[in-house]
Amino acid sequence: MINQLSQIRAFIFDVDGVLTDGLVHVTETGEQLRRFSIKDGYALQLAVKRGYPIGIISGGRSQSVVSRLKGLGIQDIYIGVETKTDAFEEFLLIHDLQPEQVMYMGDDIPDFPVMQKVGLPVCPADAAEEIKTISKYISPVKGGAGCVRDVIEKVLKVQGVWLDEAPSARG
Repeated sequence: MINQLSQIRAFIFDVDGVLTDGLVHVTETGEQLRRFSIKDGYALQLAVKRGYPIGIISGGRSQSVVSRLKGLGIQDIYIGVETKTDAFEEFLLIHDLQPEQVMYMGDDIPDFPVMQKVGLPVCPADAAEEIKTISKYISPVKGGAGCVRDVIEKVLKVQGVWLDEAPSARG
């Protein structure tokens, strides 16, 4: 696993069930509210500062989610996606990456096709069983509760840049 973690140059995450707990609160006006972990947010912004491309691929269309992610410095946000593999291929082209250099964290069936293509498919503790069977690492943390922090921290620690004060260029 350490060898696989050392090869990662980019991260891609699903939103609902990974970055959020998968529960949607609907207000009287119909607005859909989601909860994000501050710990995940810290790790995401740190990975961006360290030079890792971060991709978000979601079937959802929430602009509040986009605002939250952009606030963390994430630029590659694909929302309203029907075929996640198309967004994945575009992400690879934009960042000149090979699939084996990418970690993808998903939690449910729509993530399955992309997870079969990446070098390191991972999932939260409460992912669908089909996703767990193809994951090379299952975080002990549930979606929306710090699972993103868990996997980013592992990669950055193995690569020696978790506590590094100076941002490093990744390529």
